[in-house]
Amino acid sequence: MEVHQMSPLDSFHESEPPVGNRSDKKTQVIAIYGKGGIGKSFTLANLSYMMAQQGKRVLLIGCDPKSDTTSLLFGGRSCPTIIETSSKKKLAGEDVAIGDVCFMRDGVFAMELGGPEVGRGCGGRGIIHGFELLEKLGFHEWDFDYVLLDFLGDVVCGGFGLPIARDLCQKVIVVASNDLQSLYVANNVCSAVDYFRNLGGNVGVAGLVINKDDGTGEAQAFAETVGIPVLAAIPQDEDIRRKSANYQIVGKPGGPWASLFEDLAEQAASARPLRPTPLDQDGLLDLFSADSVGRDVVLKPATLADMCGGEVKIKPSLEVIYEKV
Repeated sequence: MEVHQMSPLDSFHESEPPVGNRSDKKTQVIAIYGKGGIGKSFTLANLSYMMAQQGKRVLLIGCDPKSDTTSLLFGGRSCPTIIETSSKKKLAGEDVAIGDVCFMRDGVFAMELGGPEVGRGCGGRGIIHGFELLEKLGFHEWDFDYVLLDFLGDVVCGGFGLPIARDLCQKVIVVASNDLQSLYVANNVCSAVDYFRNLGGNVGVAGLVINKDDGTGEAQAFAETVGIPVLAAIPQDEDIRRKSANYQIVGKPGGPWASLFEDLAEQAASARPLRPTPLDQDGLLDLFSADSVGRDVVLKPATLADMCGGEVKIKPSLEVIYEKV
């Protein structure tokens, strides 16, 4: 697999532009970002499954400390994470093997980086450590058509921005819905891409996947405003919700939702990495009606009396003031 062999810990040099987008690179590495709970794992499980059914070699890597990226793919079962397995093997004096952390279903290869439990470490540092372990397992020699990375978009510590900051992928796909919070996260991801482009980076945004689309149009308007295409609009549908809740793949050839994920697979493969134009907060609010976001609210400054719950008595100052001689 011909990918840019830069360690996650390497410094970013402005004088040495990354070469992550070499035209001779075979493997497409695509990072999928979005707000927690917006449906990244659902989208990726079905997208990777459809790609594999189309004859592509696909590796799905979960980069979320919740380690839930592969749960839908494996019918609700969780697979051992790279970080947890590495710790256990190290204590036993053993090395981690591919079969300890990478598992397959119907042609899809999948693994989870994992992360620390709540309050017991830094999730971003866990991501960096996980990529270091992938390198030791021979990541750069693997032969895949697509490597799909599942990243949280609403966590701002450095490890979660690794693919964008270090050119570890060629392009980013953002998953969002027609709500302000998920579009806020989508806009943050676009801002990160724009920032690192200014530093000489090559990663671009391939487009937006609208999940649970209720037809109100805010996500579509966001995509048009920042200058990225909508790759797919997955409807808010009870059949999809019920099957996903039961850990069933809906993106199967011949199924009622097959064409949706067939089109998404084509779009994900062919979409060009674009440099978006991120919005400011007012620009985001303008995507919604005033009734939806409370744009007519006026910020009223608080007083000390407000803070103390009543009248404030001015106490004499104890400061010693010396008269000038």
